[in-house]
Amino acid sequence: MAQIATIVGLDVAKDKIDACIRSASAERTFANSAEGHRELLSWLCEHSVGRAVMEATGGYEQSWAKLLDKAGVAVAIVDPKRVRHFAKSAGCLAKNDPIDARMIAWFGETFTELPGKPRDEARQALEQLVTARLGLVDLEKRIGNWDEHDQPAEVGKAYRAVLKAIATQVAKLEAVIAARLEHTAELAERAAIIRSTPGLADTATAGLVAFMPELGHVDNQAAAALLGVAPYDDDSGDRRGQRHIKGGRHKLRKLLYMPIVGAATQHNPVLKAYYERLLARGKLKKVALVACMRKLITILNTMLRRGEKWDPAKQAALA
Repeated sequence: MAQIATIVGLDVAKDKIDACIRSASAERTFANSAEGHRELLSWLCEHSVGRAVMEATGGYEQSWAKLLDKAGVAVAIVDPKRVRHFAKSAGCLAKNDPIDARMIAWFGETFTELPGKPRDEARQALEQLVTARLGLVDLEKRIGNWDEHDQPAEVGKAYRAVLKAIATQVAKLEAVIAARLEHTAELAERAAIIRSTPGLADTATAGLVAFMPELGHVDNQAAAALLGVAPYDDDSGDRRGQRHIKGGRHKLRKLLYMPIVGAATQHNPVLKAYYERLLARGKLKKVALVACMRKLITILNTMLRRGEKWDPAKQAALA
């Protein structure tokens, strides 16, 4: 049986990080500074730590993950909800930074084969660019809604000026994203395969490359679960509840929704035929669209695993 590496649980905040090594009954707090970084690495080396587990914290975890990567420590970034549910299931209702570090370490020890995005600086930079674009587009929509109401001319003028500035920045980000996809060899190869799919344009392609690096490296069921389009049973005894999708990568699912609508109703013959079959069987339109998204992600997973572009005959057989 392979020996499991010593695991450290890390609770990341803006200005510090709390660390716990349960196997050594060791806990410490380190400042988010050059000296704190050196102290953390020395402490981890002292305890022969080979694996670090931390929660996704909206970006604060990235600099620490990069530091640990360079030091040769394997890093798993996990969903905070999973850790919190794990803590509650263990009867730990209290919550503070040292306790969180303890729970993260215990979670990492319990689930030794933690899924996580492959760490790749080029892809991570692309993910940040795509996320920034999505944020600006959401802001653009909100401000556009504000401008619909009756208000003083000066307010409308201010909103329109902001919208113009946002549109300019969105265009600049899109140009940078396109350049990154074109000039980074591995990303370009994945983008070319995804973009060959009818109904997927540049925005959806960039999102899939940025947010789902696991595509082509996992089985189809895992791919659907990662996106959050795998239906889960809700049965107990003789009761058969309605199945629902749960979890997954909400940002990517939201980004793919409109492209899926277009692909399933107009642009992709394979998905369109599948969508129409589901409707003929009495499925609700929204349920059928989610099924089409699940079908698409499994097809893309197979295409990337094989290194093959869209082939209507092959994809029709899969559908």
